[in-house]
Amino acid sequence: MAETPVVASSADQADDNAAFKVEQRGIELIPDEARSMRPAGLFWLWAGAVWNVEFLVYGALIMSFGLSFGQAALAIVAGNAFYVLLGLASLQGPTTGTTAFMVSRAPFGQNANRGVAFFNWITQVGFEIEGIVIIVLVFEAMFLRGGVTAGSGLKVLFIVVAVGVQFLMPFLGHATITKVLHWLSFVFIAVFAVMAILIVPHVHLSNLHQSASWAVWTTALVVIISVGGLGWTENANDYSRYLPRTTPKAKTFWAATLGPAIPSLLLELLGAAAFSISPKTTGVTGVPAAFAAWFFWPYMILALPQLFAINTIDLYSSGVTLQAIGIAVRRWQAVIIDTVVVAIVTALVIFKGNFYTDLTGFLLYIVVWLAPWFAIVMVDYLLRRGRYDPLSLAKERGGLYWRHGGFHWAAVIAQLLGMAAAMMWIYAQYYVPSYVGPISSRTSGSDFSWLIGMVVGGLVYWVLAAREVRNEVSRT
Repeated sequence: MAETPVVASSADQADDNAAFKVEQRGIELIPDEARSMRPAGLFWLWAGAVWNVEFLVYGALIMSFGLSFGQAALAIVAGNAFYVLLGLASLQGPTTGTTAFMVSRAPFGQNANRGVAFFNWITQVGFEIEGIVIIVLVFEAMFLRGGVTAGSGLKVLFIVVAVGVQFLMPFLGHATITKVLHWLSFVFIAVFAVMAILIVPHVHLSNLHQSASWAVWTTALVVIISVGGLGWTENANDYSRYLPRTTPKAKTFWAATLGPAIPSLLLELLGAAAFSISPKTTGVTGVPAAFAAWFFWPYMILALPQLFAINTIDLYSSGVTLQAIGIAVRRWQAVIIDTVVVAIVTALVIFKGNFYTDLTGFLLYIVVWLAPWFAIVMVDYLLRRGRYDPLSLAKERGGLYWRHGGFHWAAVIAQLLGMAAAMMWIYAQYYVPSYVGPISSRTSGSDFSWLIGMVVGGLVYWVLAAREVRNEVSRT
């Protein structure tokens, strides 16, 4: 297959800027004349993705750890403050005009970057599987409400239908995603308002005593950070690259920070409140059926487009990540590959797995690679004062970032040490694989893997690479 062009042709630009047409561009550099997004568009893209039933699930999920509502609310407020990381991770897109894991070539080098890009592909596919599983559970709940218990054949049909519908928006591309998520935001806000009216009057804030240990609370915090500000950083530049190069950095930062942070905070608090009223509440129904039975059908029907919307972000990013790894496929072909993979693994989870346990374990472990990667990319950005050579980023071989055969060993060492440090302070005793880091075991099971991973990864990269990166700036 012919190598993907570094910069898309002018003929492609009109199609790629039009909604409901297949975007031909993948990891190619976005030319200035094709960047039609505005900061408000970035805000609503993230808001539309996060006004979502999944974030109700996350609020209920951390309550299931044994937290009081007060503890859960504290973890949710503190965890959502980390959406500033997503804002910071969005700053390179307008400057370079390319995706997150093409920008990642600057600190890592083209070949070393394939490793962290592969970790990201696994992470994106994991989030896609989570969304499809919840969609299948919604289908099952709807049929059960109608008196039909889903057998194996019906579950397979649910999976096929879910991945078929999910395929459409990522296949069409960023312009369609941006427009549809903007429209859906307003629908989701209205649904949230109705749910809040149903739930809030039943919440009793008088009972805020501590019901779980500090160590358990840190696990809840890492889950909120993982699904929120840190967990979206690897998607950030995939969308901010469509902002004009001249976009003020402050506007990019606040659009990417507040767009997802506001709905995430509100929905997770609502999910925790729903769980505090009725611990039998699940992530599928999202509200206690005891006092909201009439709301079941409207809620479940509207939950489906919400779930498809958030999965769209992940499926688009997993496609361009496959290209960044070096697999010679076009963006829309990568979407097909990922859709097939998601369908197969979803079936394994539905028929064999323990979904909510597997989900928590997944969220805890992805931080191990993600925290040091983010720190390395941001330290590199600061060292080079935001100056990149986009043509070198787009080269498969050679260029400013080729260094030692496509490897920048300072970043590789920093990534490995950051991951090792994160594993020292992770608490995943009840998940697969079961593991407790030595620092966690000496601190009553606390989990600060995200913090120590970022600190070690970022500091090591700064010590090893500062002089070299500053020299590169003079050649940019």
